[in-house]
Amino acid sequence: MIADLKPYPDYKESGLPWLRHIPKHWGIKRGKSLLQCIDKRSSDGKEELLSVSSSRGVVPRRSAKVTMFKAESYIGYKLCWPGDLVINSLWAWGGGLGVSQYHGIISSAYGVYRTRPGAQINPAYINELVRSAPFNWELTVRSKGVWISRLQMVDQAFLDAPFPLPSQEEQEAIVKFLDCVNARLERAMRAKRKTIGLLNEQKQAVIHHAVARGVAPNVPLKPSGIPWLGNIPKHWSVRKVRTVAVLIVSNVDKHSRANEKPVRLCNYTDVYKNERITNSLNFMQATATDDEISKYRIRVGDVVITKDSEEWDDIGVPTYVAQEADDLVCGYHLGILRPRKELIAGDFLFRALQDRFVATQMHVSAKGVTRYGLSHQGIKDTLIPLPPTDEQESICAVLSKELKRFTSAVTRLEREIELLREYRTRLISDVVTGKLDVRKVVSQLPKDVVANEPLTADDTVEESEPEESAL
Repeated sequence: MIADLKPYPDYKESGLPWLRHIPKHWGIKRGKSLLQCIDKRSSDGKEELLSVSSSRGVVPRRSAKVTMFKAESYIGYKLCWPGDLVINSLWAWGGGLGVSQYHGIISSAYGVYRTRPGAQINPAYINELVRSAPFNWELTVRSKGVWISRLQMVDQAFLDAPFPLPSQEEQEAIVKFLDCVNARLERAMRAKRKTIGLLNEQKQAVIHHAVARGVAPNVPLKPSGIPWLGNIPKHWSVRKVRTVAVLIVSNVDKHSRANEKPVRLCNYTDVYKNERITNSLNFMQATATDDEISKYRIRVGDVVITKDSEEWDDIGVPTYVAQEADDLVCGYHLGILRPRKELIAGDFLFRALQDRFVATQMHVSAKGVTRYGLSHQGIKDTLIPLPPTDEQESICAVLSKELKRFTSAVTRLEREIELLREYRTRLISDVVTGKLDVRKVVSQLPKDVVANEPLTADDTVEESEPEESAL
């Protein structure tokens, strides 16, 4: 199907900086001739809360893994309906926009745009166009501000943007083609994610056995007194985290102030997505006071954990600090566990906290309704098995070797998923800008092509622009 795609027979100059040519029969119209601003507000804040994801467009907030706090009240939030285009004005340049398939509420700082009566446009085509890589040029240059993290696009700037536009019939053909392609690619990616899930389950079993029983064969065992832990080696003990590590909870936020020192900030996503913190990671630039740098600079051997989240199972996720730097500071929503080196190695503490049975203690102790948070006591009272320090080193060495095969397999599958995403991005860009003609291929598709499957979330946190900061 895709191999049969060809360019259009005739093209003309578009006059746009980001798109040299368009098919000869296409036109270009300003957004204001196609869309109008809608500003209707919720009277009680009880509608479905929606979030704008750079990877999935407009989705229910409950299905999106985000690190922002929820507001105390949603009264006065903007309403949107299926077919409305929703744009996070502070995140348009980062892909924070899409056509909604839902009726619900979004931040009052967002823009909502609806098709003008008589405008010959298909909302699904507009969704693909405005989220495409080429159109991002328009979103970026029309967003203004001093800091890149605070670039804002106002309604008039967006509505003045040019839209390459085929006929409505051709828009429908493009949508049908992309629905078919997206469904096939999504099925392939879902199968790979399922395999990753199975590999992670096997990895968890290896970690649990090593952390709870050790790696030496035929050692005498004793009851641990803890149901989930069962028997442990006779010469081991069970300790609370408070007895083997010092907890330091950071309050450094994502700001840049002229009277503070520049630092690199280790944020929630850096911890959630990486088992090791090294200098090669792309940390956010921020500022901090001398006192904050002194208190919250992370050091080799530290274990940093996620402390707050909207998802119950996203708290207590650890990472091990393998490298340090004078300007690398721990951000908020995180806790630093600094091991007492005479009792526990940082690497073993990290592996112990990776064990899902240990992590479950933190999940159970977390408090909250719409957002879960770990108290200092909840972290400190977490129980872990504790072997002698020399045995901890042996366990970590064996785990490092054993887990490489899982890491290698997961990395390969994640790369394959990323390549499929890149392929989809390139294909969408070429189709919605007229570089490839889908009309003949679409005419040969069955009439009952499955509609575009909603893109599924992977197991990573997506950290998008906080809504409250925009209000």
